[in-house]
Amino acid sequence: MLLIAGTVPIKENFFIDGEAKFKGDHLLVDGHKISCTQGTASMVSAAAITTDYLGIDAPHVILAGDIGDGWGSKMLFRHLIDNLPKIAPGVLSLHYFLPIIPLMERVIDSVEKCVQKPILIADAGAMYAAKAAGLSSKFDVFTPDAGEMAFLADPDATHPAYIRHYLFETDITKAPELIKAAFDRGDLPKTLLVKGPKDYIANDGKILATIDEPNIPFMEAIGGTGDTITGLVSAFVHAELESHEAAIIAAKTNRMAGKFANVTPASKIWEVISQFPAVFKEHLCKWTDICSF
Repeated sequence: MLLIAGTVPIKENFFIDGEAKFKGDHLLVDGHKISCTQGTASMVSAAAITTDYLGIDAPHVILAGDIGDGWGSKMLFRHLIDNLPKIAPGVLSLHYFLPIIPLMERVIDSVEKCVQKPILIADAGAMYAAKAAGLSSKFDVFTPDAGEMAFLADPDATHPAYIRHYLFETDITKAPELIKAAFDRGDLPKTLLVKGPKDYIANDGKILATIDEPNIPFMEAIGGTGDTITGLVSAFVHAELESHEAAIIAAKTNRMAGKFANVTPASKIWEVISQFPAVFKEHLCKWTDICSF
């Protein structure tokens, strides 16, 4: 099972649990229709349309409403702490959470009680909590952008807002040295996908691939284009690709979908996601040597 957990910006006491399906410009979960704008909804939508194309089980998702007061994040953390050994996911992807360090520590304690440890993927607030708790090496994949990579490389920062001054000036070209510094200190998972104008995929602190084509500058202006990469990685790992291979295909897919969608700064993320099946049909076999999903 691919289990995805994250918050969505909904005010009411919103907590749902079920299989996810992407349809049109929204996400369907447990009878609820959620707008696919950015954040966790975009991440889940990307995973759902990919698993549907591959003909494998749809992602099971747990979503909670959180507008910054922490209600949904605490609900999600506690649900995972109490239920992970029983749910027994094969892949666990954690996305938008408030980075509450003690609760992340307890989630990892719960993961270690599973009969078989799930493959752990994190992005956004879940990644911040993992790094701040000193638990990065417990994870298998992180998908930071350049600013988040600077945070991972700062040994003292507990949040991207508090990284050292000189790191604020970091751009994507500094990714290799930041990756090495963070890996040498034990602050990275095995696989890393640093998202930006040039995507870097690293394994054990070493750069395996860089991807910068097709170059679609307007993609940087569209909210959710980083979230979709995390969803793609989650789906391909669920399809039993190695994590670094999943990361490479995810980066290529996202860029090509932007080209297929002919995006502009006014484009919506669901327009990019909707192009994934066309991208897979034309390119997946060439990229993976695996055409029998």
